[in-house]
Amino acid sequence: MNVQKAAWCFVAPALLAIGVFFFLPVAAALAMSLTDFDIYALADLGNLRFVGLRNYIELLQTPLFWRALGNTFYFVIVGVPLSIAASLGAALLLNSRVTVLKGLFRTAYFAPVVTSLVAVAVIWRYVLHTRYGMLNYALSWFGIVPINEPVDWLGDPDWAMPAIILFAVWKNFGYNMIILLAGLQSIPSDLYEAADLDGAGTWSKFRWVTWPMLGPTLLMVSILSMSGYFQLFAEPYVMTQGGPVQSTVSVLYFMYEQGFKWWNLGVASAVAFVLFAIMFTITLLQLRVARGIDA
Repeated sequence: MNVQKAAWCFVAPALLAIGVFFFLPVAAALAMSLTDFDIYALADLGNLRFVGLRNYIELLQTPLFWRALGNTFYFVIVGVPLSIAASLGAALLLNSRVTVLKGLFRTAYFAPVVTSLVAVAVIWRYVLHTRYGMLNYALSWFGIVPINEPVDWLGDPDWAMPAIILFAVWKNFGYNMIILLAGLQSIPSDLYEAADLDGAGTWSKFRWVTWPMLGPTLLMVSILSMSGYFQLFAEPYVMTQGGPVQSTVSVLYFMYEQGFKWWNLGVASAVAFVLFAIMFTITLLQLRVARGIDA
């Protein structure tokens, strides 16, 4: 047996698993999006009909889908930069020479990432409670919010999504922090020593050394964060159930309701592929912009 055949023998089990558990379900979902698969077809496949692109056309004509898409873009456009900024700030803090108890801070910052999302979402519902929540209490103690006019974080359409963004940033920034910290530690110290000899200050070293050298890592973090934030579901499902007045309905929440509440599985599959197309397009744009900047 030559080396090439031996290599195929080693990778064959992994390729088989990927084909069975990834490509086959994706192909089945794509086929399902072209049918009217619903609860009647689930009971009897004889009721299944091929409808072509009708699910996609009807989806684009559904106001709730556009509302969900707008909510999701709002979540991504605001949440991703905040998450990356928090991650970068924490990484810079942990990478500095003056920080004490680095191990403790790393654990504390990363702890929200490994905790159960549903469990901490339930806790945050109490943190954001209108009358008894710690956030309103803290804001009133600092005089930012009147104690007799607390903010209804999860019941006000204007504040529900910002509250979920705040929770999501707190929950997820630790993951990107670890990646950015690794990127910071890979920057050669010679560059900082040369900058010190030239009399560069803290901001100059960050602007001309840290930021350019961290560019590829930031690109990867932004792509990962964007793809994760587009898949917003658990936060509104646990904290607001899509309300108030549909202000926190996301694309995945809309897909969940179509598939498992109304049993319109064909429409739900169409929603999944529309979301995939959006995420794929934005990722390509990010890569193209990054290449343009590098050039």
